[in-house]
Amino acid sequence: MATPVAARVEETAPPVPVSESADQRSPRDEGRIRMGELPLYVTLFALSAIYSLPFAWLVLTSLKPPNEIFADNWIPTEWTVQNYRDVFNQAPIVRWMLNTALVSVLGVVAVVLSSSLVAYGFARIRFPGRKQLFALVIASYLLPGSVTLIPTFLIWNELGAVNTFWPLWAGNLFGSAFYIFMLRQFMLTINQDLIDAARLDGASFLRIYWNIMLPLMRPALVAVAIFEFGAKWNDLMTPLIYLNSRNNYTLALGLASLQSDFEGLGTQWGLLMAASVIFTVPMIILFFIFQRYFMEGLAHTGIKG
Repeated sequence: MATPVAARVEETAPPVPVSESADQRSPRDEGRIRMGELPLYVTLFALSAIYSLPFAWLVLTSLKPPNEIFADNWIPTEWTVQNYRDVFNQAPIVRWMLNTALVSVLGVVAVVLSSSLVAYGFARIRFPGRKQLFALVIASYLLPGSVTLIPTFLIWNELGAVNTFWPLWAGNLFGSAFYIFMLRQFMLTINQDLIDAARLDGASFLRIYWNIMLPLMRPALVAVAIFEFGAKWNDLMTPLIYLNSRNNYTLALGLASLQSDFEGLGTQWGLLMAASVIFTVPMIILFFIFQRYFMEGLAHTGIKG
């Protein structure tokens, strides 16, 4: 029951203006664009169209017959998928895609588990020298890859792993400084009370990591997985250094070899365009499938761009 003073305050208090928020908008208005937001959407649409032009040209060129490849018209006068048939018949594209998928999946699983475990230690376990060790891990991210290129190759060569897939993904078992930082930032947003309650129930640190932290970190883990899958899928330098058998080529190395190792393909630009489309499409599909988790993971980790 309100006191007399509180009642008088409520009676004399001026009405608070209620602004139309996202929660108060009717479902009918959710899909509508406000007039004030129209210039923003027009600008975003124009920029998206500009950035999509190279990929559109790539796809349209791959569907042209050879005599129209360098014609002035963007739209083919005669649509054909012969370029795709020829590139699959003349090069082991399927084998290269399977090799790339294997390396990418293994690399993603390895780096997600290792980086998240290390990040969990830095975010939620108190131990002496934690800040200094974390600073050292972040400093290693600033080290150029070319500095460790030769020592890393000598190590894998001594292990007899040259011309195998091991050097292409096994290094991820030791984590990544960038992903460790990213996942640690996400873990700091998780309520510490959940961990304290689990500890009171007798859960070990590993059980908390596996049963509590990993499920709650799904958006950040998906973001890391997409980043790493794209890095492995597009990687050319590492396969170029370690692989010398054509059957072991990844897709990036295989496409680079079309102009040099496969006689006659280096001047068939329609085939090269078709191979480039085959190389690009899986990453586009992957991003659109997981884009919601990807954007949510980036938003929670404070990474912009």
